[in-house]
Amino acid sequence: MNDFSLYLEIGFKHIADWRGIDHILFLAALCLRYQFSDWKKLLILVTAFTIGHSITLAMSVFSFIDVPGDWIEFLIPITIVITAVSNLFVKKFSFSSRFPAIYFFALFFGCIHGLGFSNYLKSLLGNTTAVVPRLLAFNVGLEVGQILIVFAILIISLIAVHLFRCNRREYILYFSGAISALALQMAIERVSFLIH
Repeated sequence: MNDFSLYLEIGFKHIADWRGIDHILFLAALCLRYQFSDWKKLLILVTAFTIGHSITLAMSVFSFIDVPGDWIEFLIPITIVITAVSNLFVKKFSFSSRFPAIYFFALFFGCIHGLGFSNYLKSLLGNTTAVVPRLLAFNVGLEVGQILIVFAILIISLIAVHLFRCNRREYILYFSGAISALALQMAIERVSFLIH
């Protein structure tokens, strides 16, 4: 297996790993308000997130920035809480704004999540000189994994709202509340590491 396919697989497995559920929760919180018919908006949203985490991932791997891992691990669940809580304010589902605030949140929060990936990736890369193709492959693997997770979230939403006839707003409120509760618990657990 060549380096590109190896790092593509590593990126994919990293994003789809259920033990690192924080990223999956963030994507769920980000996508809950959308349906299949909103695919263009959702594509922009996920791309904004990808751009954010790709920028900080690259900057960290090339040692342009260095943020303590404990702080990043604390901030990641905070981004999930903020994103999930923002869903509670969605009353209408016609997103007419060309660049809604959620796009900028996705870009900014992507930067934070990218720093979370960076420690893992730096430990894999070591002192190798072939950083750029491996970094690209890792990002492509992450993106493929994200797209599959988003697709699964959309299918679950479709089944809940159209097949089981759940009220769409109540569905979003319920799952956003559950996601924010899980993320808040993560943040509380991780803040204890910062205090000690």
